[in-house]
Amino acid sequence: MNNKQAPLPQAPLRIAAAQAQPVSGDVTANIARTVELTCLAADRGAKLVVFPEKFISGYEPDLIAGDPAKYAFDEHDARLEPIRDVCRQREIAVIVGAATRCADGVSGLHISSLVFNRSGELIEPYHKQHLYSSETKIYRPGTQGCMLEIDGWRLALGVCYDAGFPEHARRAAMNGAHAYLVSALFSLKTGYHQSRIWFPARAFDNTLFVLLSNHVGTTGGWETCGASAIWGPYGSVVEEASREREEVIAALLDPAVLADVRERETVLADFKAHADTTAGGYVVHRLD
Repeated sequence: MNNKQAPLPQAPLRIAAAQAQPVSGDVTANIARTVELTCLAADRGAKLVVFPEKFISGYEPDLIAGDPAKYAFDEHDARLEPIRDVCRQREIAVIVGAATRCADGVSGLHISSLVFNRSGELIEPYHKQHLYSSETKIYRPGTQGCMLEIDGWRLALGVCYDAGFPEHARRAAMNGAHAYLVSALFSLKTGYHQSRIWFPARAFDNTLFVLLSNHVGTTGGWETCGASAIWGPYGSVVEEASREREEVIAALLDPAVLADVRERETVLADFKAHADTTAGGYVVHRLD
């Protein structure tokens, strides 16, 4: 882990979160919707847009497990060409959720964020590291984090349950992240409550900008709660979507805001200093 403070960006960066309801198993329709919403994000000046978890197929675990050849992806999949095209044409990066096949092609599937740069190139995907209990029956966890660099900004990726583990965002911050971008499925029943605890905490604990892209409607048997949002490094909401409409929200990541909060709230720098001097272990004292 690199504990050195990353240089702050020199210029603002506008990013976007898209939320929509995928059509179950209709890869063509979902890719077309990805392209449409990417264009809307570009129209609003965004240089990067994030889509929900497994948006290309819908969350749909049984569907994906039943026919992974059809519903999982690799970097050579020609069906992704429309996304490559819109990235090139609109000079915007896209992060979109999909199931992917393990690199050896035989050992299973990952829940992944596909990452397209502004030239339309599909770079190495990020694989979800913390799997929900039901997901472990189908998917394998990822083994490493993913950091993107764009216009001087370092952006770390997460997928849904990753964000429930404070260590995940903390590792990103310790490795120089300025923002933490999460594709997710949060449910109507408990997800809004979870997300409004986890994401402000990840932002404030690490003085990061944080983005959530969530589904709306129903996917994979889950009723979802929408409310995609972007939080500032003080943990306050910068932009928030509705809980039921398909839409794109965008916000400007301002390096002056990041610098100001990190100067006033020194938890990250103090944690780094502490980590350099102690292992942080516990001494147990018996009281009986």
